[in-house]
Amino acid sequence: MIIRAGDVFTWERTFTEEETLQFAHLSGDQGKHHVERDEKGRLMVHGLFTASIGTKIGGDLNYIAREMVSEFVRPVFTGDTITCEITLTSVEQMEGIKKVALKSVYRNQHGKEVLIGTSHGIIRDELKIK
Repeated sequence: MIIRAGDVFTWERTFTEEETLQFAHLSGDQGKHHVERDEKGRLMVHGLFTASIGTKIGGDLNYIAREMVSEFVRPVFTGDTITCEITLTSVEQMEGIKKVALKSVYRNQHGKEVLIGTSHGIIRDELKIK
């Protein structure tokens, strides 16, 4: 796959109550706001669960993160549809790898930012079969 600085990738998902409760169980984060409904009948989705949307894109690129910085701007609730947009800010070819930096913006169904972040890491060059 050829990638360049400026390339943009997106992915979206709608968070369900069942998935949020499963994440609470798997992560051990059983904070009341994640397991008890608010006055509108919603659960607050874990920040790291929200951030996992970007890991789908990273997996598609075979990206290995070395550092991830996230700012959780506003809460996400079950029933919200979140779109993650990742922009490659730099791609540098090195011996056997590409050094990659990126920025991410996550928006809810109303277009409001819920999470912004940056990351840098590598993508290994594909092995050539002889």
